[in-house]
Amino acid sequence: MFCIILLQQSVFAAGEEQKLGEQKLDEQQLVDNFWSALSEDEIQLSRQQLAAQVAGVDELYQLLKAGPAYSPDVAVGQLESARISADGTRFPYVILVPDDYDPAISYPVEFMLHGGVSRPEWEAGGNWWRRGYDSLKQADRIMVIPASWNDAFWWYDNQAENLPAILRTLKQNYNVDNNRVSLTGVSDGGTGAYFFAFKQPTQWAVFLPYIGHPGVLRNTRSGGGHNLYFENLLNKAMYIVNTEDDPLYPVSSVMPFINTLEEAGVDYIFKPIAGGGHNTKWLPDERPMIEQFKVDHPRDPFPEVVRWVADRTDRYNRNLWIRVDELASESEAGILEVSRDGNTFTVLVDSVAAFTLLLNPEEVDFSEAIKVNVNGSLLFEEIVVQNKDTLLRWAQQDFDKSMLYTAELNLETN
Repeated sequence: MFCIILLQQSVFAAGEEQKLGEQKLDEQQLVDNFWSALSEDEIQLSRQQLAAQVAGVDELYQLLKAGPAYSPDVAVGQLESARISADGTRFPYVILVPDDYDPAISYPVEFMLHGGVSRPEWEAGGNWWRRGYDSLKQADRIMVIPASWNDAFWWYDNQAENLPAILRTLKQNYNVDNNRVSLTGVSDGGTGAYFFAFKQPTQWAVFLPYIGHPGVLRNTRSGGGHNLYFENLLNKAMYIVNTEDDPLYPVSSVMPFINTLEEAGVDYIFKPIAGGGHNTKWLPDERPMIEQFKVDHPRDPFPEVVRWVADRTDRYNRNLWIRVDELASESEAGILEVSRDGNTFTVLVDSVAAFTLLLNPEEVDFSEAIKVNVNGSLLFEEIVVQNKDTLLRWAQQDFDKSMLYTAELNLETN
């Protein structure tokens, strides 16, 4: 039986916003309000109160890094909900929360993307995972099973917005380990996992595509038509499984892709399963290695080297702490590679006219100048001032207390 719930709860009751603005709340309550804010009015009020009451950026950073006081009074077990997008589209999903959920523990989260996306819009009832959910339940993590259909393939823009929005809602209610959020997919879901690895990897620790094929993403007839840049896979690890006798995506069909991963230096494991069809009968035998892979590959939110290739700037233009803001040519993808050594950033660009570096106070020393060299020439060398508004804006955008920024550098290459 499903428990129909609305996960997006808010500490702001009707008529309370003005009252909260007039009284001085303790810092923990301010942080709780900040993380739980839903409406634009609530978001702005929570930012204003934190900025006004917390004296300095360093103190505010520590408060946001510590995060909210998670409530023990939350729903557990098998839960069904739905997100309504700005255009009114209903995106249903099921979450599986351990029955003994403890708000003092940060839980890994695993998104599981189903296959068979070419079908009508899903109805309420959560039965889009055909085999049921018992096999997906895990005592040590929170599982998320979103829905995809013929107007919302995993590699569509609307799903690129949907999955992070679901994750955000989950973080507002449960204590999530931000650096252990994995994305697993089967068949079309496996292809979806490839999509997020190539286009939008920031939120995820690892990608696990099973019996899928990245070539589908290039095919305009599949609703894709995406350009795939292998440099975009270099900061995350992948665990890939295909079977030899799969009539759709056999091992032989994905080997050119695997060979390119090897040439590019991507961190991956590829398991070709002898025999086997378009199914996951191999999964029980493979599971111990898969689980160890997840343990061994937490997300590093601040790697010293980050790369990104973008062919648009309205979306799919960011990886962790770098972002492509403007392309030098609309007909050519922009390449941005940044390495950090203390306060010195070495940047290589090709066809990028402007970019942003997001700065974390535990990675750079704000008491000294930040130096940025681009293609061998000094572009910037100044003391950068940390900013509470920047910290609050990015914290609420990413909703990730493990990946906070107190300053951003917006730089032009010309």
